Amino acid sequence: MDQIKIGKFIAFCRKSQSLTQAQLAEKLDITDRAISKWETGKSMPDSSIMLKLCDILKITVNELLKGERVDMKEYYKAAEENLLQMKRQEEEINRKLLHLEAVVGYTCSAAFLIMIFAAGFAVESLIWRVILIAAAAVIFLVGIVYALKIEREAGYYLCGECGHRYVPSGAAHYWAMHMGRTRYMKCPECGKWSWSKKVLGK
Repeated sequence: MDQIKIGKFIAFCRKSQSLTQAQLAEKLDITDRAISKWETGKSMPDSSIMLKLCDILKITVNELLKGERVDMKEYYKAAEENLLQMKRQEEEINRKLLHLEAVVGYTCSAAFLIMIFAAGFAVESLIWRVILIAAAAVIFLVGIVYALKIEREAGYYLCGECGHRYVPSGAAHYWAMHMGRTRYMKCPECGKWSWSKKVLGK
């Protein structure tokens, strides 16, 4: 998506509706600084207010994402292109989140092992050994819980039985048997248990 082009298009449509940045911001219940960032291409409107913004500017979401007016002949083509681009962006975000999950998991595990080693061999005081072991356990548990949360929310799980893509509940995810990022869970769509593989997008 060309944010500069989209920003100029938002500014053009706003002026066509005889609205100032402050007036548009008031209608959307946001700050005029946010409008300014859109129009200069520094950021994009949040998906939660896209429909309201398009309604005010008298444009479609496809026109907003394309950054120009779209005639009916190109409407479906533009819609398809926008969906594909949004899917690619979602997959890229999920890929980065899963990379972060791996970094958090490995870092916490390494810190845990180093602190346990230090408690066992490098520290003579019993009190400091206990403190190190307790701190190592806390760091490990917090890190693993956070890593699992990232893994659960980044992307979807693909049911091995019906192919449905879903995000499992926290409990179902945490307690499921797993091999890497493939987990044995019950599909909310077909109700069958299967090995569900992690996928990045819908």
